Amino acid sequence: MPIVTIQITREGSSPERSAATAEEKAALIKGVSELLRDVLNKPLDATFVVIEEVELDNWGWGGLPAMEFRQRRQAGKA
Repeated sequence: MPIVTIQITREGSSPERSAATAEEKAALIKGVSELLRDVLNKPLDATFVVIEEVELDNWGWGGLPAMEFRQRRQAGKA
């Protein structure tokens, strides 16, 4: 029984969205489940997919909070 956890940032796929839509999440669940079926022969009804949304304040890279890193990168300082 595979359990797959997908972590995404809590921001939308376009500027007017603040999070992934239910349809986008459903597509992720379907795609991952089908991939495990096709590659590892895991049945769809035995595959669990968990989507965790991470607030922007709760992650970072390059030693900086994510938003600060992005701002510096856009300004050419990262």
